[in-house]
Amino acid sequence: KVYVNRPAVVRHAEHIKKWKTLRGNPQAAWLLKAVTCIDLTTLSGDDTPSNVQRLCFKAKHPIREDLLKALDMHDKGITVGAVCVYPARVTDAVNALKAAGCNIPVASVAAGFPSGQTPLETKLAEIKLAVEYGAREIDIVISRSLVLTGQWEGLYEEICQCRKACGEAHMKTILATGELGSLANVYKASMIAMMAGSDFIKTSTGKEVENATFPVGIVMMRAIKEYYWQTGNKVGFKPAGGIRTAKEAITWLMLVKEELGVEWLTPDLFRLGASSLLGDIEQQIFYHVTGSYALQHELAMA
Repeated sequence: KVYVNRPAVVRHAEHIKKWKTLRGNPQAAWLLKAVTCIDLTTLSGDDTPSNVQRLCFKAKHPIREDLLKALDMHDKGITVGAVCVYPARVTDAVNALKAAGCNIPVASVAAGFPSGQTPLETKLAEIKLAVEYGAREIDIVISRSLVLTGQWEGLYEEICQCRKACGEAHMKTILATGELGSLANVYKASMIAMMAGSDFIKTSTGKEVENATFPVGIVMMRAIKEYYWQTGNKVGFKPAGGIRTAKEAITWLMLVKEELGVEWLTPDLFRLGASSLLGDIEQQIFYHVTGSYALQHELAMA
């Protein structure tokens, strides 16, 4: 019985794109907040232990120390929210972060990522292995066919079994919204994922043609708000895929503040899934501090 007023959602999304860009200290503050909410990600077929180690070092030191000192933020313990990798690279990430002496959680994609087109038994085994390797957060992906064919109870049961397989690990459920067919399906899938025990709902795998967009973000956040009103349980939100600029990151933060409130603006309830976003944020902070943009060699690679 769910109905989504698509024209109204699209109009609201277009209004969001016209929000004024922040400048000066407020911009720097929002950018540092965004850094703490990033799931710093590498999901490439050529990932190796060395590039995962480099990613983990960047996760602990996301912004150059001298820039943080200039902003008087060097002693605030600013790190990214998590490091996200494939299950086969979880052990590398856990060991690298342990050697660096930090407690940043490792997140692992699982459950047939990114297509979801693997048997349920295989999905559950993959989740359990990732947890066994040391992942404290699991990003599962739903079977889109269950949504497109209206098998809502089947979707609920599948996510429940994934939740059980995660054990103590936090579970983020990827809806792959670009492949669900309609905003009404996005809303229904969001509610079912939360009812089945998801700690977060996430827009995309980053591998779809259409990833995180403001219309689906609005619909998912309205579902989170409704679920909170009905149950008193707060579920996190994670836009992912295609978020590459500092301006986009700030807009997502402002949208979360408008739709869900300030209490959702913490790494416990909001994450940004991104691989290249951190580079642009550090570039913008460099410009704020020095008045010029950094040369290629002046900022460390993620």
